[in-house]
Amino acid sequence: MTHHAPEDAAKWPRTTFVDGVAEGVTRAREIAGDRHVSIASADIARQALDLGLVDEVCISLVLVLLGNGIPYFADLTDAPHRFDDPTVIQGKGATHLWYRVRR
Repeated sequence: MTHHAPEDAAKWPRTTFVDGVAEGVTRAREIAGDRHVSIASADIARQALDLGLVDEVCISLVLVLLGNGIPYFADLTDAPHRFDDPTVIQGKGATHLWYRVRR
């Protein structure tokens, strides 16, 4: 997602430019059909969660200390959000926690 489609948007024929997070998630679901849609941006994920457009949250715990960046789920406006107990998947060097959003 981006605030403005670039002037040379035709260079990316497989890219869909939309107006806002809600339209982006809706369009992504249409394109995905029966497959999953993933959001890999901290700010977009926060906005989608606040808009009620998120079904699951996957947190992958990896011991890497980056020092800075955009924290996921900072400044939620519709907090608190509730989740079911996680499904825990032990990986190599990471633990993955899958939470269903409680409606």
